[in-house]
Amino acid sequence: MAVSVPNINLKRKYDHIEDKTLRYSSKQNKITERSHQPNKDRGRNCPYLDTINRNVLDFDFEKLCSISLSRINVYACLVCGKYFQGRGTNTHAHTHSVQAGHHVFLNLQTLRFYCIPDNYEIIDSSLDDITYVLKPTFTPEEIAKLDRNEKMSRAYDGTTYMPGIVGLNNIKANDYCNVILQALSHVPPLRNFFLREENYMTIKRPPGDNMFLIVQRFGELLRKLWNPRNFKAHVSPHEMLQAVVLCSKKCFQITEQGDPIAFLSWFLNSLHLALNGTKKDNSSIVYSTFRGSMRVYSRKVLPIDIGDEEKEELLYMEEYKETVEESKFLYLTLDLPPPPLFKDELRENIIPQVPLFNILAKFNGTTEKEYKTYKDSTMKRFEITKLPPYLILYIKRFTKNTFYVEKNTTIVNFPIKNVDMTELLTPEAREKHPKCVYDLVANIVHDGEPGSGTGTYRTHILHRGTGQWYEMQDLHVTEILPQMITLSEAYIQIWERRGTDNRKPTSV
Repeated sequence: MAVSVPNINLKRKYDHIEDKTLRYSSKQNKITERSHQPNKDRGRNCPYLDTINRNVLDFDFEKLCSISLSRINVYACLVCGKYFQGRGTNTHAHTHSVQAGHHVFLNLQTLRFYCIPDNYEIIDSSLDDITYVLKPTFTPEEIAKLDRNEKMSRAYDGTTYMPGIVGLNNIKANDYCNVILQALSHVPPLRNFFLREENYMTIKRPPGDNMFLIVQRFGELLRKLWNPRNFKAHVSPHEMLQAVVLCSKKCFQITEQGDPIAFLSWFLNSLHLALNGTKKDNSSIVYSTFRGSMRVYSRKVLPIDIGDEEKEELLYMEEYKETVEESKFLYLTLDLPPPPLFKDELRENIIPQVPLFNILAKFNGTTEKEYKTYKDSTMKRFEITKLPPYLILYIKRFTKNTFYVEKNTTIVNFPIKNVDMTELLTPEAREKHPKCVYDLVANIVHDGEPGSGTGTYRTHILHRGTGQWYEMQDLHVTEILPQMITLSEAYIQIWERRGTDNRKPTSV
Protein backbone atom coordinates (compact mmCIF):
# COMPACT_ATOMS: atom_id res chain seq x y z
CA MET A 1 0.00 0.00 0.00
CA ALA A 2 1.48 3.35 -1.04
CA VAL A 3 2.11 6.10 1.52
CA SER A 4 1.37 9.67 0.44
CA VAL A 5 4.59 11.23 1.72
CA PRO A 6 4.72 13.93 -0.95
CA ASN A 7 1.47 15.33 0.43
CA ILE A 8 3.03 15.68 3.90
CA ASN A 9 6.08 17.39 2.46
CA LEU A 10 3.85 19.69 0.43
CA LYS A 11 1.85 20.60 3.53
CA ARG A 12 5.06 21.39 5.43
CA LYS A 13 6.17 23.56 2.53
CA TYR A 14 2.90 25.53 2.52
CA ASP A 15 2.97 25.87 6.32
CA HIS A 16 6.47 27.26 6.04
CA ILE A 17 5.37 29.79 3.39
CA GLU A 18 2.30 30.77 5.43
CA ASP A 19 4.37 31.21 8.58
CA LYS A 20 6.86 33.34 6.65
CA THR A 21 4.00 35.41 5.22
CA LEU A 22 2.51 35.98 8.68
CA ARG A 23 5.91 37.07 10.04
CA TYR A 24 6.31 39.42 7.08
CA SER A 25 2.79 40.80 7.53
CA SER A 26 3.39 41.34 11.24
CA LYS A 27 6.66 43.05 10.42
CA GLN A 28 4.93 45.28 7.89
CA ASN A 29 2.28 46.24 10.47
CA LYS A 30 4.97 47.22 12.92
CA ILE A 31 6.69 49.24 10.21
CA THR A 32 3.36 50.93 9.38
CA GLU A 33 2.70 51.70 13.04
CA ARG A 34 6.21 53.12 13.43
CA SER A 35 5.80 55.18 10.26
CA HIS A 36 2.55 56.73 11.53
CA GLN A 37 3.68 57.20 15.12
CA PRO A 38 6.20 60.00 14.42
CA ASN A 39 3.50 61.92 12.50
CA LYS A 40 1.28 61.87 15.57
CA ASP A 41 4.11 62.89 17.84
CA ARG A 42 5.16 65.52 15.37
CA GLY A 43 1.55 66.67 15.00
CA ARG A 44 1.23 67.22 18.71
CA ASN A 45 4.42 69.25 18.70
CA CYS A 46 3.81 71.18 15.47
CA PRO A 47 6.17 74.20 15.50
CA TYR A 48 3.74 76.38 13.54
CA LEU A 49 0.73 76.41 15.90
CA ASP A 50 1.71 79.81 17.25
CA THR A 51 1.29 81.31 13.76
CA ILE A 52 -2.50 80.75 13.84
CA ASN A 53 -4.38 84.07 13.85
CA ARG A 54 -7.87 83.57 15.27
CA ASN A 55 -8.75 87.22 14.70
CA VAL A 56 -8.94 86.70 10.91
CA LEU A 57 -10.84 83.41 10.96
CA ASP A 58 -14.34 83.81 9.55
CA PHE A 59 -16.31 80.70 8.61
CA ASP A 60 -19.56 82.53 7.77
CA PHE A 61 -18.84 82.82 4.06
CA GLU A 62 -19.21 80.30 1.28
CA LYS A 63 -16.72 77.45 1.50
CA LEU A 64 -14.97 77.73 -1.87
CA CYS A 65 -11.42 78.22 -3.08
CA SER A 66 -10.48 81.90 -3.41
CA ILE A 67 -8.59 81.16 -6.65
CA SER A 68 -10.37 78.35 -8.50
CA LEU A 69 -13.81 78.96 -6.89
CA SER A 70 -14.11 75.21 -6.43
CA ARG A 71 -16.16 73.76 -3.54
CA ILE A 72 -14.31 70.42 -3.57
CA ASN A 73 -11.61 69.65 -0.99
CA VAL A 74 -11.33 73.21 0.36
CA TYR A 75 -8.84 74.13 3.10
CA ALA A 76 -8.81 77.25 5.25
CA CYS A 77 -5.44 78.86 5.94
CA LEU A 78 -5.47 79.50 9.70
CA VAL A 79 -2.81 82.21 9.36
CA CYS A 80 -4.56 84.56 6.90
CA GLY A 81 -8.09 83.12 6.87
CA LYS A 82 -8.31 82.55 3.08
CA TYR A 83 -9.68 79.41 1.45
CA PHE A 84 -7.67 77.25 -0.98
CA GLN A 85 -8.21 73.93 -2.71
CA GLY A 86 -6.20 70.76 -2.07
CA ARG A 87 -3.05 70.12 -0.05
CA GLY A 88 -0.93 68.00 -2.42
CA THR A 89 1.82 69.22 -4.71
CA ASN A 90 0.77 71.79 -7.33
CA THR A 91 -2.49 72.62 -5.49
CA HIS A 92 -3.49 76.16 -4.59
CA ALA A 93 -3.09 75.52 -0.84
CA HIS A 94 0.40 74.05 -1.41
CA THR A 95 1.43 77.01 -3.56
CA HIS A 96 0.07 79.48 -1.01
CA SER A 97 1.93 77.73 1.80
CA VAL A 98 5.27 77.89 -0.06
CA GLN A 99 4.87 81.48 -1.26
CA ALA A 100 3.41 83.04 1.90
CA GLY A 101 5.05 80.81 4.49
CA HIS A 102 1.70 79.81 6.00
CA HIS A 103 1.69 76.22 7.19
CA VAL A 104 -1.43 75.41 9.25
CA PHE A 105 -4.60 74.51 7.31
CA LEU A 106 -8.04 73.15 8.19
CA ASN A 107 -10.08 70.90 5.91
CA LEU A 108 -13.54 72.53 5.98
CA GLN A 109 -15.29 69.24 5.25
CA THR A 110 -13.49 66.70 7.46
CA LEU A 111 -12.54 69.24 10.21
CA ARG A 112 -8.97 67.87 10.27
CA PHE A 113 -5.85 70.03 10.58
CA TYR A 114 -2.77 69.67 8.39
CA CYS A 115 0.69 71.17 8.09
CA ILE A 116 1.53 72.08 4.49
CA PRO A 117 3.86 71.56 2.61
CA ASP A 118 5.17 68.97 5.11
CA ASN A 119 1.82 67.22 4.63
CA TYR A 120 1.22 65.67 8.05
CA GLU A 121 -1.90 65.82 10.19
CA ILE A 122 -1.88 68.03 13.25
CA ILE A 123 -3.55 66.58 16.33
CA ASP A 124 -3.77 69.09 19.17
CA SER A 125 -6.58 69.79 21.65
CA SER A 126 -5.78 73.51 21.54
CA LEU A 127 -7.44 73.61 18.10
CA ASP A 128 -10.81 72.38 19.37
CA ASP A 129 -12.13 75.94 19.69
CA ILE A 130 -11.58 76.50 15.94
CA THR A 131 -13.44 73.30 15.10
CA TYR A 132 -16.35 74.33 17.34
CA VAL A 133 -16.63 77.76 15.71
CA LEU A 134 -16.72 76.16 12.27
CA LYS A 135 -19.32 73.58 13.29
CA PRO A 136 -21.02 74.22 16.66
CA THR A 137 -22.91 71.31 18.18
CA PHE A 138 -25.52 71.22 20.93
CA THR A 139 -26.54 68.37 23.21
CA PRO A 140 -30.16 68.08 24.43
CA GLU A 141 -28.97 69.12 27.90
CA GLU A 142 -27.34 72.28 26.52
CA ILE A 143 -30.45 73.15 24.52
CA ALA A 144 -32.62 72.77 27.62
CA LYS A 145 -30.49 75.37 29.43
CA LEU A 146 -30.58 78.03 26.67
CA ASP A 147 -33.70 79.79 27.95
CA ARG A 148 -32.37 79.81 31.51
CA ASN A 149 -28.94 81.23 30.71
CA GLU A 150 -28.18 84.60 32.32
CA LYS A 151 -24.43 84.72 31.69
CA MET A 152 -22.72 86.79 29.04
CA SER A 153 -20.17 85.12 26.76
CA ARG A 154 -16.84 86.65 25.81
CA ALA A 155 -15.70 86.46 22.20
CA TYR A 156 -12.07 85.96 21.21
CA ASP A 157 -11.76 89.66 20.34
CA GLY A 158 -12.76 90.57 23.90
CA THR A 159 -16.32 91.77 23.26
CA THR A 160 -19.12 90.33 25.38
CA TYR A 161 -22.42 89.10 24.01
CA MET A 162 -25.48 87.13 25.04
CA PRO A 163 -25.86 83.87 23.05
CA GLY A 164 -28.85 84.28 20.76
CA ILE A 165 -28.68 88.08 20.94
CA VAL A 166 -26.14 88.44 18.13
CA GLY A 167 -26.13 90.99 15.33
CA LEU A 168 -26.44 89.94 11.68
CA ASN A 169 -24.36 91.62 9.01
CA ASN A 170 -26.23 93.66 6.37
CA ILE A 171 -24.44 92.86 3.11
CA LYS A 172 -26.28 95.58 1.19
CA ALA A 173 -30.06 95.58 1.54
CA ASN A 174 -30.93 92.36 3.33
CA ASP A 175 -32.23 93.81 6.61
CA TYR A 176 -35.71 92.61 5.65
CA CYS A 177 -34.35 89.04 5.82
CA ASN A 178 -32.27 89.65 8.95
CA VAL A 179 -35.26 90.66 11.09
CA ILE A 180 -37.19 87.52 10.10
CA LEU A 181 -34.22 85.24 10.81
CA GLN A 182 -33.63 86.94 14.17
CA ALA A 183 -37.30 86.64 15.16
CA LEU A 184 -37.56 82.96 14.16
CA SER A 185 -34.36 82.14 16.06
CA HIS A 186 -36.23 82.95 19.29
CA VAL A 187 -39.15 80.59 18.72
CA PRO A 188 -38.03 77.71 21.00
CA PRO A 189 -39.59 74.70 19.20
CA LEU A 190 -38.23 75.83 15.83
CA ARG A 191 -34.84 76.74 17.29
CA ASN A 192 -34.48 73.49 19.27
CA PHE A 193 -35.34 71.43 16.19
CA PHE A 194 -32.70 73.05 13.98
CA LEU A 195 -29.96 73.18 16.63
CA ARG A 196 -29.76 69.38 16.37
CA GLU A 197 -28.63 68.42 12.87
CA GLU A 198 -29.73 64.83 13.55
CA ASN A 199 -33.38 65.96 13.41
CA TYR A 200 -33.35 66.59 9.67
CA MET A 201 -30.26 64.99 8.13
CA THR A 202 -32.02 61.65 7.60
CA ILE A 203 -34.81 63.19 5.51
CA LYS A 204 -34.68 61.77 2.00
CA ARG A 205 -34.78 64.21 -0.88
CA PRO A 206 -34.95 63.57 -4.64
CA PRO A 207 -31.67 64.00 -6.58
CA GLY A 208 -30.96 67.56 -7.65
CA ASP A 209 -33.39 69.09 -5.14
CA ASN A 210 -31.96 72.43 -4.01
CA MET A 211 -34.74 73.32 -1.54
CA PHE A 212 -33.19 71.24 1.23
CA LEU A 213 -30.28 73.71 1.10
CA ILE A 214 -32.26 76.31 3.07
CA VAL A 215 -32.91 73.72 5.80
CA GLN A 216 -29.18 73.04 6.14
CA ARG A 217 -28.21 76.70 6.00
CA PHE A 218 -30.90 77.74 8.49
CA GLY A 219 -29.67 75.10 10.93
CA GLU A 220 -26.07 76.29 10.53
CA LEU A 221 -27.12 79.91 11.09
CA LEU A 222 -29.07 79.12 14.27
CA ARG A 223 -26.15 77.15 15.70
CA LYS A 224 -23.85 80.13 15.05
CA LEU A 225 -26.31 82.60 16.61
CA TRP A 226 -26.56 80.52 19.78
CA ASN A 227 -22.87 79.54 19.92
CA PRO A 228 -21.48 80.53 23.37
CA ARG A 229 -17.87 80.30 22.08
CA ASN A 230 -17.86 82.60 19.05
CA PHE A 231 -14.70 84.39 17.96
CA LYS A 232 -16.71 87.57 17.31
CA ALA A 233 -19.97 89.02 18.61
CA HIS A 234 -21.76 89.04 15.26
CA VAL A 235 -22.63 86.61 12.47
CA SER A 236 -22.77 87.08 8.70
CA PRO A 237 -25.79 85.33 7.11
CA HIS A 238 -23.95 85.13 3.79
CA GLU A 239 -24.43 81.41 3.13
CA MET A 240 -28.03 81.50 4.36
CA LEU A 241 -28.91 84.37 2.02
CA GLN A 242 -27.16 82.77 -0.95
CA ALA A 243 -29.37 79.72 -0.40
CA VAL A 244 -32.43 82.03 -0.28
CA VAL A 245 -31.49 83.68 -3.58
CA LEU A 246 -30.91 80.30 -5.22
CA CYS A 247 -34.01 78.52 -3.86
CA SER A 248 -36.35 81.47 -4.47
CA LYS A 249 -35.03 81.79 -8.05
CA LYS A 250 -33.84 85.35 -7.30
CA CYS A 251 -37.26 86.44 -6.06
CA PHE A 252 -35.55 87.60 -2.85
CA GLN A 253 -32.25 89.43 -3.31
CA ILE A 254 -29.55 90.68 -0.94
CA THR A 255 -28.98 93.82 -3.04
CA GLU A 256 -32.61 95.03 -3.16
CA GLN A 257 -34.95 95.86 -0.31
CA GLY A 258 -37.84 93.43 0.03
CA ASP A 259 -40.95 92.88 2.12
CA PRO A 260 -40.42 90.84 5.33
CA ILE A 261 -43.93 89.36 5.26
CA ALA A 262 -43.42 88.05 1.72
CA PHE A 263 -40.09 86.55 2.75
CA LEU A 264 -41.58 85.07 5.95
CA SER A 265 -44.43 83.42 4.05
CA TRP A 266 -42.11 81.94 1.42
CA PHE A 267 -39.51 80.86 3.96
CA LEU A 268 -41.90 79.02 6.29
CA ASN A 269 -43.64 77.23 3.43
CA SER A 270 -40.30 76.30 1.84
CA LEU A 271 -39.00 74.90 5.12
CA HIS A 272 -42.21 72.90 5.52
CA LEU A 273 -41.95 71.39 2.04
CA ALA A 274 -38.22 70.73 2.32
CA LEU A 275 -38.90 68.79 5.56
CA ASN A 276 -41.32 66.57 3.60
CA GLY A 277 -44.31 68.23 5.23
CA THR A 278 -47.84 67.42 4.10
CA LYS A 279 -51.23 69.08 4.56
CA LYS A 280 -51.49 67.72 8.10
CA ASP A 281 -50.90 70.14 10.97
CA ASN A 282 -48.22 68.03 12.68
CA SER A 283 -46.38 66.93 9.53
CA SER A 284 -43.48 69.34 10.16
CA ILE A 285 -42.10 71.52 12.93
CA VAL A 286 -43.25 74.60 10.97
CA TYR A 287 -46.92 73.63 10.83
CA SER A 288 -47.04 72.29 14.38
CA THR A 289 -45.61 75.59 15.66
CA PHE A 290 -47.36 78.28 13.59
CA ARG A 291 -50.38 76.78 11.84
CA GLY A 292 -53.92 77.62 12.89
CA SER A 293 -57.32 77.27 11.26
CA MET A 294 -60.44 79.39 10.76
CA ARG A 295 -63.85 79.41 9.16
CA VAL A 296 -64.48 81.97 6.42
CA TYR A 297 -68.12 83.03 5.86
CA SER A 298 -68.71 84.68 2.48
CA ARG A 299 -71.78 86.23 0.88
CA LYS A 300 -72.05 88.11 -2.39
CA VAL A 301 -73.22 91.72 -2.13
CA LEU A 302 -76.49 92.49 -3.90
CA PRO A 303 -76.40 95.09 -6.69
CA ILE A 304 -77.47 98.54 -5.50
CA ASP A 305 -79.19 99.60 -8.71
CA ILE A 306 -82.10 97.13 -8.55
CA GLY A 307 -85.47 97.25 -6.83
CA ASP A 308 -86.55 95.58 -3.60
CA GLU A 309 -88.48 92.80 -5.34
CA GLU A 310 -85.48 91.87 -7.46
CA LYS A 311 -83.27 91.86 -4.34
CA GLU A 312 -85.65 89.43 -2.62
CA GLU A 313 -85.56 87.16 -5.64
CA LEU A 314 -81.75 87.22 -5.73
CA LEU A 315 -81.55 86.31 -2.03
CA TYR A 316 -83.07 82.89 -2.81
CA MET A 317 -80.50 82.19 -5.53
CA GLU A 318 -77.62 79.87 -4.68
CA GLU A 319 -75.12 82.48 -5.86
CA TYR A 320 -76.10 84.96 -3.14
CA LYS A 321 -76.36 82.55 -0.22
CA GLU A 322 -73.71 82.61 2.50
CA THR A 323 -71.01 79.96 2.13
CA VAL A 324 -68.66 78.52 4.76
CA GLU A 325 -65.10 77.46 4.04
CA GLU A 326 -62.46 75.90 6.30
CA SER A 327 -59.11 77.64 5.89
CA LYS A 328 -55.62 77.27 7.38
CA PHE A 329 -53.21 80.08 8.18
CA LEU A 330 -49.58 80.63 9.20
CA TYR A 331 -50.21 84.27 10.15
CA LEU A 332 -53.18 86.59 10.63
CA THR A 333 -53.44 89.80 8.59
CA LEU A 334 -54.69 92.76 10.62
CA ASP A 335 -56.13 95.81 8.84
CA LEU A 336 -55.45 99.29 10.16
CA PRO A 337 -58.18 101.97 10.07
CA PRO A 338 -57.55 104.60 7.36
CA PRO A 339 -55.49 107.57 8.59
CA PRO A 340 -57.19 110.99 8.94
CA LEU A 341 -57.24 113.10 5.79
CA PHE A 342 -56.97 116.48 7.50
CA LYS A 343 -54.55 118.12 9.92
CA ASP A 344 -55.56 119.48 13.30
CA GLU A 345 -55.97 123.16 14.15
CA LEU A 346 -52.23 123.48 14.81
CA ARG A 347 -51.63 122.33 11.21
CA GLU A 348 -49.69 119.36 12.43
CA ASN A 349 -50.21 115.81 11.39
CA ILE A 350 -52.12 113.72 13.88
CA ILE A 351 -50.54 110.37 14.61
CA PRO A 352 -53.56 108.12 15.03
CA GLN A 353 -53.57 105.24 17.48
CA VAL A 354 -55.64 102.07 17.64
CA PRO A 355 -55.78 99.31 20.29
CA LEU A 356 -54.68 95.84 19.21
CA PHE A 357 -58.02 94.38 20.27
CA ASN A 358 -59.84 96.67 17.83
CA ILE A 359 -58.03 95.31 14.80
CA LEU A 360 -58.20 91.75 16.16
CA ALA A 361 -62.01 92.08 16.10
CA LYS A 362 -61.80 91.17 12.42
CA PHE A 363 -61.63 87.54 13.54
CA ASN A 364 -64.38 87.51 16.17
CA GLY A 365 -66.88 85.81 13.84
CA THR A 366 -69.31 88.77 13.62
CA THR A 367 -67.35 91.65 12.08
CA GLU A 368 -67.79 91.76 8.30
CA LYS A 369 -65.35 93.23 5.80
CA GLU A 370 -66.02 93.99 2.15
CA TYR A 371 -63.65 92.61 -0.49
CA LYS A 372 -64.02 94.18 -3.95
CA THR A 373 -63.03 92.78 -7.31
CA TYR A 374 -63.38 94.26 -10.77
CA LYS A 375 -66.84 92.72 -11.25
CA ASP A 376 -68.47 92.22 -7.82
CA SER A 377 -68.08 92.60 -4.06
CA THR A 378 -68.09 89.99 -1.30
CA MET A 379 -68.71 90.40 2.41
CA LYS A 380 -66.57 88.12 4.56
CA ARG A 381 -66.32 87.37 8.26
CA PHE A 382 -63.77 85.18 9.99
CA GLU A 383 -64.02 82.84 12.94
CA ILE A 384 -60.96 81.11 14.40
CA THR A 385 -61.31 77.42 15.19
CA LYS A 386 -57.74 76.74 16.28
CA LEU A 387 -54.97 78.98 17.59
CA PRO A 388 -51.35 77.81 17.20
CA PRO A 389 -48.77 77.74 20.02
CA TYR A 390 -46.96 80.65 18.33
CA LEU A 391 -49.20 83.20 16.66
CA ILE A 392 -47.81 85.52 13.96
CA LEU A 393 -49.66 88.81 13.43
CA TYR A 394 -49.06 90.84 10.28
CA ILE A 395 -50.18 94.45 10.58
CA LYS A 396 -50.89 95.64 7.04
CA ARG A 397 -49.28 99.07 6.75
CA PHE A 398 -48.69 99.36 3.00
CA THR A 399 -51.25 99.79 0.25
CA LYS A 400 -50.23 99.80 -3.40
CA ASN A 401 -51.95 101.36 -6.36
CA THR A 402 -50.94 102.05 -9.93
CA PHE A 403 -48.72 105.03 -9.10
CA TYR A 404 -47.22 104.72 -5.62
CA VAL A 405 -47.07 102.86 -2.31
CA GLU A 406 -48.73 104.48 0.69
CA LYS A 407 -47.83 103.73 4.31
CA ASN A 408 -50.28 103.88 7.20
CA THR A 409 -48.35 105.17 10.23
CA THR A 410 -51.07 104.41 12.77
CA ILE A 411 -49.60 103.32 16.10
CA VAL A 412 -50.98 100.05 17.45
CA ASN A 413 -51.33 100.02 21.23
CA PHE A 414 -50.68 96.58 22.65
CA PRO A 415 -49.60 95.10 25.98
CA ILE A 416 -46.36 93.12 26.06
CA LYS A 417 -47.87 90.32 28.15
CA ASN A 418 -51.16 88.73 29.06
CA VAL A 419 -53.13 89.21 25.83
CA ASP A 420 -56.27 87.09 26.10
CA MET A 421 -57.41 85.87 22.67
CA THR A 422 -60.00 83.41 23.91
CA GLU A 423 -62.84 85.58 22.53
CA LEU A 424 -61.58 84.98 18.99
CA LEU A 425 -62.26 81.26 19.21
CA THR A 426 -65.49 79.57 18.19
CA PRO A 427 -67.79 78.46 21.05
CA GLU A 428 -66.79 74.80 20.52
CA ALA A 429 -63.06 75.58 20.68
CA ARG A 430 -63.64 77.85 23.69
CA GLU A 431 -65.21 75.01 25.65
CA LYS A 432 -62.14 72.84 25.13
CA HIS A 433 -59.68 75.65 25.86
CA PRO A 434 -61.27 78.31 28.06
CA LYS A 435 -58.03 80.31 28.39
CA CYS A 436 -55.74 81.34 25.50
CA VAL A 437 -53.31 83.96 26.80
CA TYR A 438 -50.34 85.12 24.72
CA ASP A 439 -47.09 86.95 25.48
CA LEU A 440 -45.01 88.86 22.93
CA VAL A 441 -41.61 87.34 22.02
CA ALA A 442 -40.64 89.30 18.86
CA ASN A 443 -41.70 92.57 17.26
CA ILE A 444 -40.56 93.72 13.79
CA VAL A 445 -40.72 97.43 12.97
CA HIS A 446 -40.54 99.42 9.74
CA ASP A 447 -38.96 102.89 9.85
CA GLY A 448 -38.92 105.51 7.12
CA GLU A 449 -40.79 106.07 3.90
CA PRO A 450 -42.74 103.39 2.00
CA GLY A 451 -41.69 101.96 -1.33
CA SER A 452 -39.01 99.67 -2.62
CA GLY A 453 -35.46 100.62 -1.68
CA THR A 454 -36.46 103.01 1.10
CA GLY A 455 -37.02 102.51 4.79
CA THR A 456 -35.30 100.11 7.16
CA TYR A 457 -36.36 97.27 9.43
CA ARG A 458 -35.43 96.47 13.01
CA THR A 459 -36.66 93.93 15.52
CA HIS A 460 -37.31 93.72 19.25
CA ILE A 461 -36.41 90.39 20.86
CA LEU A 462 -37.11 89.07 24.35
CA HIS A 463 -34.24 87.20 25.99
CA ARG A 464 -35.95 84.64 28.19
CA GLY A 465 -33.07 83.96 30.56
CA THR A 466 -32.76 87.56 31.74
CA GLY A 467 -36.23 88.86 30.84
CA GLN A 468 -34.50 91.76 29.05
CA TRP A 469 -35.76 93.17 25.74
CA TYR A 470 -33.20 93.97 23.02
CA GLU A 471 -33.46 96.10 19.90
CA MET A 472 -31.54 94.61 16.97
CA GLN A 473 -30.87 96.37 13.69
CA ASP A 474 -28.30 94.47 11.65
CA LEU A 475 -25.06 94.63 13.68
CA HIS A 476 -26.43 97.06 16.29
CA VAL A 477 -27.73 95.41 19.45
CA THR A 478 -28.96 97.55 22.35
CA GLU A 479 -31.16 97.06 25.38
CA ILE A 480 -34.62 98.63 25.24
CA LEU A 481 -37.39 99.28 27.75
CA PRO A 482 -40.65 97.39 27.17
CA GLN A 483 -42.55 100.69 27.23
CA MET A 484 -40.66 101.88 24.13
CA ILE A 485 -41.70 98.84 22.08
CA THR A 486 -45.37 99.86 22.05
CA LEU A 487 -44.49 103.28 20.58
CA SER A 488 -43.00 101.81 17.40
CA GLU A 489 -44.71 101.20 14.07
CA ALA A 490 -45.13 97.46 14.58
CA TYR A 491 -45.24 95.46 11.35
CA ILE A 492 -44.91 91.75 12.25
CA GLN A 493 -45.28 90.22 15.71
CA ILE A 494 -44.76 86.72 17.13
CA TRP A 495 -46.77 85.79 20.23
CA GLU A 496 -46.28 82.75 22.45
CA ARG A 497 -49.21 81.04 24.11
CA ARG A 498 -48.76 80.49 27.82
CA GLY A 499 -48.39 76.91 28.87
CA THR A 500 -46.82 75.93 25.54
CA ASP A 501 -44.37 73.04 25.69
CA ASN A 502 -41.27 74.37 23.93
CA ARG A 503 -40.11 70.87 23.04
CA LYS A 504 -43.31 69.41 21.63
CA PRO A 505 -45.56 72.20 20.34
CA THR A 506 -49.27 71.52 20.30
CA SER A 507 -52.20 73.37 18.76
CA VAL A 508 -55.47 74.54 20.21
